Amino acid sequence: MISIELIKNETNKVITLLHKKGCDVSFDELLKWDEERRKTIQSVEELKATKNKVSSQIPLLKKNNQDTTQIFNEMKELGNKIEKLDKKREDLELKINNFISVLPNLPDEDLLPGGKENNKVLRQGNKKPEFSFKIKNHVDICTDLGLIDYDRGVKLSGNGAWLYRRLGAQLEWALLNFFVEEHLKDGYEFILPPHMLNYDCGYGAGQFPKFADEVYWIDNKDAKSKFLLPTAETALVNLYKGEIIPEEKLPLKFFAYTPCYRREAGSYRQEERGMIRGHQFNKIEMVQITTPENSQKAFEELVSKAENLVKKLGLHYQVSKLAAGDCSASMKRTYDIEVWIPSMGIYKEVSSASNAGDYQARRNNTKYRKNDTKKTEFVHTLNASGLATSRLLPAIVEQFQNEDGSVTIPEVLRKYMGGLEVIKKNRE
Repeated sequence: MISIELIKNETNKVITLLHKKGCDVSFDELLKWDEERRKTIQSVEELKATKNKVSSQIPLLKKNNQDTTQIFNEMKELGNKIEKLDKKREDLELKINNFISVLPNLPDEDLLPGGKENNKVLRQGNKKPEFSFKIKNHVDICTDLGLIDYDRGVKLSGNGAWLYRRLGAQLEWALLNFFVEEHLKDGYEFILPPHMLNYDCGYGAGQFPKFADEVYWIDNKDAKSKFLLPTAETALVNLYKGEIIPEEKLPLKFFAYTPCYRREAGSYRQEERGMIRGHQFNKIEMVQITTPENSQKAFEELVSKAENLVKKLGLHYQVSKLAAGDCSASMKRTYDIEVWIPSMGIYKEVSSASNAGDYQARRNNTKYRKNDTKKTEFVHTLNASGLATSRLLPAIVEQFQNEDGSVTIPEVLRKYMGGLEVIKKNRE
């Protein structure tokens, strides 16, 4: 959530940065509400001071046997005025909060405006594979090798679903085991969060109310309902909701494994065939909670961790700096790690490393207490996929496919596959 103070003090700058994200907004009405709110607060404080002063005289008047009836009536009327003004203040604060809560985060000033067309490739890693034979796409490879059963996945759950079988299930689990081991090695705390979250989690992560239609609700969509998490980030950034963290405990570093549930499963375009986009997929998510001073350092660490996982798998990939309009609403900065899908001739994102700054912390009221001043400030929250598997597996089978239809298993995964080096077609 953007600070109302920032909007008041640097209105033009906020408008300019929001425009980079394609959000054109006028703050005229908002600033009028805030001015009215402050005047209302001042009036309430003055009336309360008057009431307290007069009320303190009542015992003395009673002691001197003076009639206090009129004073009591005046205090009752004063109390009614205070009550009405408090209600007015609450209504104004609700209007202000509702206005600000749907605004996206401000992008960093160095980001280009616009959408995907202005994303910038920063670097590429691992050699792009070259083939001396006609390559197959991941759907055909996975079907021929019996790794994925698309038809029965659709039978069980409808379009945008698949199921892993035999070595396909083992390969998927090998990826997850590899990621878990790497994150533990780096000192991140392993968390298995609940998959059903309350509304406050969606609000605190910055996904609600604007994107409330993009999740699966367990029951009616309201403040008392639960929904299936779209990413573990939604849970992890709310772990310390409403708490004050001692500065010496920061940074906090977590990772979680969960399936992710998304209503939007994309289109039926060629580039979204098979496992490229679905309603449910597996992902390991990394989150850091840190101080504003260490925010950029944490971001660079998350980008490096996600990139190194792809690098160790031996996959050709690229790292892209997203333009302001391609960053998600809650994020001020995002780098995507994208793997090469040979049959499509394009790169697909397997990790988005993002910095939310204090945007999420303001929404879920997560602060830290500074060691030197003992004052409290909002923390910064950051996240990155580490990694999502639904595009990794297609990239693996396509980049490491062989002419005979087999697939070479990345070396780092073989110990989780019982030492198996190549997946061959079952001749039975």
